[in-house]
Amino acid sequence: MRWSDFLQTWDGHETENRFSRVIIIGLLVICVITSLAAWRTERSIILVPPSLTQEVEVTRSQASSEFKESWGLFLAELLGNTTPANADFLKTAVEPLLSPDIYRSVLDAMSDQIKAIKMDRVAISFTPRHVDYEAETNKVFVSGELKSQGPSSKPDVKLRTYEFIIDIKNYRPRLEYIDVYPDSPRTLARLKATQDQPQEAKP
Repeated sequence: MRWSDFLQTWDGHETENRFSRVIIIGLLVICVITSLAAWRTERSIILVPPSLTQEVEVTRSQASSEFKESWGLFLAELLGNTTPANADFLKTAVEPLLSPDIYRSVLDAMSDQIKAIKMDRVAISFTPRHVDYEAETNKVFVSGELKSQGPSSKPDVKLRTYEFIIDIKNYRPRLEYIDVYPDSPRTLARLKATQDQPQEAKP
């Protein structure tokens, strides 16, 4: 019997219906799997910040190194260029970016520095020279020259490094760690080289 003739019979209709039900169930399973996969996949947002010449990629919980470097540079320039006139504004600008773990300690430290800057009427300016990202520690290092000057004193220029750990929470940067010191960037390579240097024998 030909297939076309078989489909015209009652048994043929039953067979076709069973086959169709299997196909429909298979398509439903595929749709459910595809929907779950699409729902669980993080969407990437491609940005081109004004301070960069290339695209940076951001997901809900991750970002490219270029994105973190740009935020590290922004924070270093924000914190490193302080005058009695804008000191309070800097605290307001940094506050929303702070992680709960460092929120109180950073704000307390900034409050003390703001009081000292206002009392001594000191203006601080920072000129960045290098920005580096260390993938092993997720740290951004921004180093350069810090110049401070009071109303009746000569400018004092020193080396300054800002060290940040910037994470991403719901597509937004969050500052998890900050350290500032008058030294070159304390990268893993530099710390290891320092430890490997032979110590001078004590007399």
